[in-house]
Amino acid sequence: MIVNLLTAALMAVAVNDSTVTLQSVTVSGQQRRNYQMRSSHSSVQVGREYIGHNFAGSLMQTLEGLPGVKAMAIGSGQSKPVIRGLGFNRLAVTEDGIKHEGQQWGDDHGLEIDQFAIDRVEVIKGPAALLYGSDAIGGVLSLYTNHVPVEPFSGSVQLFGRSNNEQVGLSAKVEGRKGNFFYRANTTLIDYADYRVPTDSIQYYSYWIKLHRQRLRNTAGCERDGSVMLGYAGYHFHTDVRLSDSYSKSGFFANAHGLEVRLSDIDYDRSRRDIDLPHQWVNHLKVLSHTSWRTGDLSAELSLAYQNNLREERSEPISHGYMPTPPDSRERRFNKSTYTGLLGVRYAVANHALRGGLSTEHQHNRRSGWGFIIPDFETSSTGAYITDRYTVRDNLIVNAGMRLDYARTHIHGYEDWFATPVGDKRVYLQRSADQRRHFTSFTWSAGVNYSVGQWVVKANVGKSFRVPIPKELGADGVNYHIFRYERGNAELDPEQSYQLDATFSWTSRPLASRCGGVVLEVQLEPYVNYFPNYIYLNPTSDYVEGLQLYHYTQARVLRWGFEAEATCHVGRHWEAHLQGEYLYARQQSGLKKGYTLPFSTPWSTDAGVKYLFDAKGKGFVGLNAHVVGSQHEIVPPEMPTDGYWTLNLSAGKDFGLSDRMRLNVALHADNLLNRRYYDHTSYYRLIDVPEPGRNISVKVGLEF
Repeated sequence: MIVNLLTAALMAVAVNDSTVTLQSVTVSGQQRRNYQMRSSHSSVQVGREYIGHNFAGSLMQTLEGLPGVKAMAIGSGQSKPVIRGLGFNRLAVTEDGIKHEGQQWGDDHGLEIDQFAIDRVEVIKGPAALLYGSDAIGGVLSLYTNHVPVEPFSGSVQLFGRSNNEQVGLSAKVEGRKGNFFYRANTTLIDYADYRVPTDSIQYYSYWIKLHRQRLRNTAGCERDGSVMLGYAGYHFHTDVRLSDSYSKSGFFANAHGLEVRLSDIDYDRSRRDIDLPHQWVNHLKVLSHTSWRTGDLSAELSLAYQNNLREERSEPISHGYMPTPPDSRERRFNKSTYTGLLGVRYAVANHALRGGLSTEHQHNRRSGWGFIIPDFETSSTGAYITDRYTVRDNLIVNAGMRLDYARTHIHGYEDWFATPVGDKRVYLQRSADQRRHFTSFTWSAGVNYSVGQWVVKANVGKSFRVPIPKELGADGVNYHIFRYERGNAELDPEQSYQLDATFSWTSRPLASRCGGVVLEVQLEPYVNYFPNYIYLNPTSDYVEGLQLYHYTQARVLRWGFEAEATCHVGRHWEAHLQGEYLYARQQSGLKKGYTLPFSTPWSTDAGVKYLFDAKGKGFVGLNAHVVGSQHEIVPPEMPTDGYWTLNLSAGKDFGLSDRMRLNVALHADNLLNRRYYDHTSYYRLIDVPEPGRNISVKVGLEF
């Protein structure tokens, strides 16, 4: 996105795709054109300054200003990424080229990644399965944390907070380089209280629930992150190893866990900072190794990774249905280990840039606890791809590629730990059958980049795929935190998608004015994609154990939409911006033929004005109006959502204290008017919980 490239003031000098050195410079029109011509995908890249100046709490809330990118709030100080209405396992999140593997199916926890360790973010909008395999059917959120230091010693300390949930946090970093050897170390500590909403009460299944001082009781939490990287950076050879650990603990809104909380002995309103039952904690351990070698026109890269995601949910032991009172509070525990290997080779010959690679991944997940929703499983996948980027001339580039993948999944059978009366007998009901599935998929992509005058035009067409995850195949249980009973479908086929997307970008030549010139930038990104067998949770009118039944099914689905933006730079200090996005989705088959998809995002638009303190973008203040349309395109028995608008303020400034020290301050204020509204993509709206009220985020950092 052009405007964010400007406001971020970012320049990436690439050593390879995984190792970059960032500098703060003004991005010229030629640099913007070079970035646009780099790939035929619709994409946007922002750097450390953009992330720092637009700090809004979680990483996804910080990136939410990018067209097509949304943050699905989950009510516990976290949020999940959504690109063009697709998220969860349709969106690949990578860290330094390795796909991040947590419990992505979980609706109630965010990314286990330290946002303050990130140097650069690239968002690919649209399918990118050609390079990343399954789960990249909707796009890729690429995070880079392996910036190579250039000074013998440097670092930073950042203090930050948010007003709505009284969040306080500290992040510190030290790094250095001696000769070809370098190191980095990061740590982040965050603590937050129950968050506030602009209402005194909510309605849950016709019961009115009072809120103490407008706070959602038991939504407090904490986060502890740490990472260390050691590496060697030579001219022909580079290698680094990074160890990171992310821990978070957060409460679930107590009243959302069932009406029985009214009988609990826990005093949820005693403190706004304690974490009572029900709650969850997640610990994500990751070890990454990246090695690259290059000589002449040939280069090779090898990436290896081990990840362990340990997640536990605890609730008060209360009997449900025929289940007796559990012996402890451990409702669910998931222990998932992932092993990943990537090998890539690049070779430039004449006007061709050839690229090929192999990838392999193995996952092992074990469950425990008295609650059940997904079974134990193992999955393994292997893929190979090849691409060619051919430069016809400087302003015309074509590219094409293909990929072959094979995956297998073993889901273990599971029976209830308690007996259920069936007729005149008591039996242990089977919740998941033992099953083994094998999947093979062939995907392809082709695109073109063309620039002429002030225009850059890009188009990409391709086929992507996604292997059904174990939850979709074998789930059978209550998901209390999102108020539904979920049931899998063992007969699901791999999801496929055919997509065409394009980018039309135009930048005017500077027009003379007394203020230094006027530049107008316009960009339009339309897309259309067709799913022959889209997988989704279909809401039904049936109820199981007192909750609405959702079951996984497949249908033909047509989706199309666009993002559009216009930016006007007046002189060296003023900038006006207008952007909007729209998504249309329609089921073409199945029981809900003619309807949209559940939780479809409504149209939205943003209009803002920004004042830059200096031409280098080292300081700014901006005001933005965010308008979201009503959503009456629903899937029964889903309820429609009214439209809304909010007024938001952002500001940032860097202060040079000495040759080596710099102070930076960022302010972000959401919902200044404290308006009450509902986000159609939030499951909390199902129990009448509005979005957070006025929220002011402040960050002060010292770089040395």
